[in-house]
Amino acid sequence: MATANKNLSNYDKNTIPDARDFRFGIVVSDWNSHITDGLYHGAEAALLDCGALPQNIVRQNVPGSFELIFGAKQLMKTGNFDVIITIGSVIKGETMHFDFVCQGVTNGIAALNAEGEIPVIFCVLTDNTEQQSIDRSGGKHGNKGTEAAIAAIKMVAMTK
Repeated sequence: MATANKNLSNYDKNTIPDARDFRFGIVVSDWNSHITDGLYHGAEAALLDCGALPQNIVRQNVPGSFELIFGAKQLMKTGNFDVIITIGSVIKGETMHFDFVCQGVTNGIAALNAEGEIPVIFCVLTDNTEQQSIDRSGGKHGNKGTEAAIAAIKMVAMTK
């Protein structure tokens, strides 16, 4: 659970493996792009800060968060990546659509991790309000994209 008004995206660069030789595929949902673009930029900045080469970071956009699963699977099939980061944002509305999308995306990405050869990092915000998403995509609670990038680097290092 996030602590109120605490930036959770700070990391000690000295404890993070060098990402220079790692290849990153990042699948980004177009839906709520004002949120997902912030998450992407947080992830990209952290990867570069930890030594990743710009040419080793590839972005692929998909229409919505539900499509992240297929997008990640397609990138996995290429064999060009050491890890995939999935970035999305689902904001609760007045219908059960939120529940179905959140459950489907979570289960789909979990299945890719269980069955795949490379890690798939879950960076999908599932917030009750737009403000909560803003706060977690570069706002007062930091940037979950940054946290996803650090997790990606650590997971790749586990496989090398």
